[in-house]
Amino acid sequence: MGRFAFLVPLSCYLLVLAFGVQPQLAAADEVPVDEQLDAEATPKEPPRLPAPENAKPMPEPHRVWVDSKKKQVLVDGYVSLDEGLLEMFACTAGTKEHESIVAVYSSAQMVHAALLAVGAKVGHPVRWDPKFEPPTGTTIEIEVRWLNQQQEWQSARAQDLMLNVDTKKPMAHSWVFAGSGFWKDEETGKEYYMAEGGDLICVSNFSTATLDIPIESSQANEGLLFEANKQKVPEIGTPVRLVLKPKLSKEKDLTQQQKP
Repeated sequence: MGRFAFLVPLSCYLLVLAFGVQPQLAAADEVPVDEQLDAEATPKEPPRLPAPENAKPMPEPHRVWVDSKKKQVLVDGYVSLDEGLLEMFACTAGTKEHESIVAVYSSAQMVHAALLAVGAKVGHPVRWDPKFEPPTGTTIEIEVRWLNQQQEWQSARAQDLMLNVDTKKPMAHSWVFAGSGFWKDEETGKEYYMAEGGDLICVSNFSTATLDIPIESSQANEGLLFEANKQKVPEIGTPVRLVLKPKLSKEKDLTQQQKP
């Protein structure tokens, strides 16, 4: 599976969302013959779930939708792992499938842009120096949806697809919108969104994470806190849809309560 690496600034994606601008594709007869042959040799695209209703799609090939009414973001992918220790819950396709339950068909930056579009606020990734500071940001609840053999929708909390390695209970924490960050190539001046390495939805703390958990969680193999819940995770390869739900109203209420 090729890795998506779409690194256009977030402002461009928000313009796409707001004004419906779509990238222009060259006509087939304008594509060099060797590129046409490469395209014909490309493996058949993965199965698609039915498009969500009443949600605005982000540009292809990203399988991301924004539901402005429900204030949620929908991201499609597939089950990449059903047992073993985890550093991620979800990565971008072609990156860290060996330690993520889900791989998504999108860049991390596109998911970031979609969360901004529904009102989620970026905090900051984990900080280690001079002391540990947990990641912050809008709390994001995650639901996983898929179709069973009878084409009936199934649903589970993302936390229930993972177990704490010590207690063998589902993960107790939600994620926060840490927001990753950008790295600038000094030679070219180009900026890169750091979560594109696979650090999209983490369960070990990464300073490059888009979403992370607000507790100290080691990246070291001997200290990993979570594992896949094989009894709950759908079969490997199953197409799934992640529903990212920012907890906006609660944060607003908290802000109002804190006013003098």
